[in-house]
Formats: sequence, C-alpha cells, structure tokens
Amino acid sequence: MTKTVRTRYAPSPTGYQHVGNIRTGFFAWLVARHFGGQFILRLEDTDKKREVAGADQHLIDCLNALGIDWDEGFDKGGPYAPYRQSERMKTGIYDEYAHRLLQAGRAYVDPYTPEQVQAFREQARANKQPFLYRNHRPENPSIQWDLGMTLRFKSDPKSYEWHDEVMGDLHSGPEVIDDIILIKGDGYPTYNFAHIVDDAEMGVTHIIRGQEFIASTPNYLNIYEALGVERPILATMPHILAADGRKKLSKRDGAKDVLEYIREGYLPEALINFIASLGWNDGSTQEIFSRSELIAKFSLDRVQRSGARFDEQRLLWMNGHYIRELPLDELYAHGKSYLPAEAANYDEAYQKRVVGLAQERLKYLAELPDLTLFFFKDLPVNPALVSTHKQLKKLAATEVKTLLAQARETLEASDFSLDDLTTRLNQLLETTGQKPAVLFSLVRIATTQAPSSPGLADTLAVLGKVASLRRIDAMLQTL
Repeated sequence: MTKTVRTRYAPSPTGYQHVGNIRTGFFAWLVARHFGGQFILRLEDTDKKREVAGADQHLIDCLNALGIDWDEGFDKGGPYAPYRQSERMKTGIYDEYAHRLLQAGRAYVDPYTPEQVQAFREQARANKQPFLYRNHRPENPSIQWDLGMTLRFKSDPKSYEWHDEVMGDLHSGPEVIDDIILIKGDGYPTYNFAHIVDDAEMGVTHIIRGQEFIASTPNYLNIYEALGVERPILATMPHILAADGRKKLSKRDGAKDVLEYIREGYLPEALINFIASLGWNDGSTQEIFSRSELIAKFSLDRVQRSGARFDEQRLLWMNGHYIRELPLDELYAHGKSYLPAEAANYDEAYQKRVVGLAQERLKYLAELPDLTLFFFKDLPVNPALVSTHKQLKKLAATEVKTLLAQARETLEASDFSLDDLTTRLNQLLETTGQKPAVLFSLVRIATTQAPSSPGLADTLAVLGKVASLRRIDAMLQTL
C-alpha cells in the first residue's frame, strides 16, 4: 500500500455481538495492524427504532475482552470526531453531501406518501416484476429539500464490474440500480448514504463487511461516482454457517454473544484464534496461532469465498489447548472465580492444587464447579455409581465391600505422598489380582462420589488422608 491503511468496524448498536459480527471487526483490525495502519471504531446509530440501550458500552466491552484495540472511536475521539453518526448528523456533514448531489442533479425530494410507495410495490408484485422506485420517479422532481422531506438518490442505471478482495471479480447489470433513500423524513441519513460519507471523510481505505451487503454494492458504486469520491478497497466476508452447513448461523443454532463465551470461561486468545480460523487460513496445516502470528500472516486473499461452518467442538478443543498451555498461577488467576462456593473454606495453595489437577480435563472454565466440587465437599454416597459401573456391577456386593476394605487398610498405612500412594496402589493391584478398571474405579468412587476424576493417586494426594479415609468409611457403611 502506498498510503496509510485505515479500516473500520461500524456496527449498529443493537445489543448483540456474536462471532459473525466480531469476525468482521477482527479481520478489519488484522488488516490495519498487518499494514501498520489505523483501526477505527464507529457507531452507525441512525436507525433509532432498532437501537438498544447500553449497546455501545456492550460493544466496547466485547472488543476489550478480546484484546481488540482501536486508534480512533466514538469513546475516545480522534481527528475525524465525532464517530457516532447521530452526533455527526448535527455537524451538517450529511446535509452537505446531500446538497452536493442536489446541485449535481443527482438527488430529489420524494413526493410520495408511504402508502403510495406501498401501492407501487403491490402493483409490481401483481405484475410479477421486481419493484424499482426509479420506475415511478416523477418527471420533474423537486430539489427544494428541507427538514421533514425524504431525499432520494437519482440513480444512473448501468452495469458494473468491480474487484472484491475476497470474492474476486464481480459484475452486475443496470436492473439492480435504484433510487434509494439518502435522508429520511426524520432527518436521519440512511446507512446506505451515511457510511459512504463517513468513509470518504475519514479516509477509510478498506471496507470489510458481511455478505448481506454485496447485493447493495452496485448502488454504492453509483453513489461513489455521483459524489466523485474514490472507491475504497472492498472485501466481503462470507456467512458463518450453522454446524450442518445449510444456513447462516443464528441464535437458534446456539450462536452466543461474545461476552457469554467470556463468562463461560473461554480464553480471549482461544476465541480470536477460533474466529480467525472461520474462513481463513495461511495455506498451511497450522491451527494454533499467536496474536502476533495472526497479524503477520493475515491477508484478505486467504479468506475463503464459501461459508465457514461454526464447529463448537473445535472451539472447545482449541480453548482446552490454550488452558493446558497456561502456567498454573495464570490459570488459577483466570479460574478461581469459577470454583464452587465451598472452595472459600480452603486456602489458596489447596485451591491451586485442585485447579492444577483439573487443568488437563478442562475445556472451559465454567466446568470447574462440576469437576472439582468433591475436593471441597463430602458428597452423598451414591451406590448407583457402583451398580451401574461397567466393571464393578459384575462383582457381588460382598466382593465389592471386601475389596474396598482392603484398599482402606492399604491407604491407612500410606503417608499420602504421591510416590507412596502410587507404590501402594500398584502393590494392591498385585495382592488382589484385580484390574485397575475395577480396583481404582472403586476407590475413586468411594473417595469422590463422582463419575470421573483426575488420576487416582493425584486425587488422593490432594484430598489428603483424613478426608479420603472418612469417605471410604462412609461408603463401607452404605455397602
């Protein structure tokens, strides 16, 4: 690039930031950071009917949670402030561009009522024709525009060919060009007009947006020409698809807000790695990328044109990988708030040992209560864990009790160091002639009352001798 790259993320404040929204913003951020440019956070809030209170702060919280920073924005200002369209409207910038079009004969006042426009739509439907407002353009439209009047673009229907950095070379015919609304009767500019003005004013070099806007691009190209502004580089992000690959991902398919993933204990680095992999790769088989690697390797020409499937199992695997890579102190700092309430009765050193044992099995931090509760609380004896166990259910009740009593005797003699526990449990296998799947499972159930746990010796060493023997005694009484 011969000039400074400037990209933007400009969502509407509608309250929900799922992975599709964030991917668009993240890819724009990667382009800016790759080229050493600037990333802008803008708010397109001209549709007041859809606005959700607090959505602007929610957006900031989502980006901050993922470590996506911005150089200019509606919260911090910058050389092209304000960055909130409702505030920019007050500066008169949209009116200024509207008057440029009026003076050039490329805009006019809409003379029709909403009811009349609806009648035109119904007429086109009855004739089995697509509705085009320009077919009803008045012969001598007024250009005496004032507040309260709807202003429309006077289009120049023509064919277009353009290059999209992701989709390649595209083209369209004149039939898709129409007289779209520039400024509504309430004085607010439409997205179709405002974003063109803002991008031109702010020197945006790359427009990265979702596939739903590709059908509108010919109209945007028509407006660029009418205004005489330079067309930015365009890049269209394909849809993120549901797991079955048949439709666009939605809330009904399990798509969550970004902060919901954060609350469930997905690590920011795992989330951005996963989001980057939705439709992009660097041409290798590498799956785990650091943030600096993503910045260095990212390019729009490596974004695939087809939709990317949202595979939550892959996200779980990736998050688990990042959890396992964390040093214990860092993992504990992330995970301590997820521990069960009963953990407050134990000191930090004990809590940290528990988290360390759970680390290999964790896929996200919100699993910690289920995986660790038995370390902090004696759970009720559940005989069904024995009677439904694949191996233990084959043994007679007296055999189970005898085996557990032998285990208790062995453990009572242990000093409960990890090495001593490992040695004594292996010796007990030889003495009883049992398989680990039988003996170790029985001791694990008796001491944890959980269907699964970390390695038996490791678990017992953390639980300690007093708690382990007390729980075995409770199990023996029940048997």
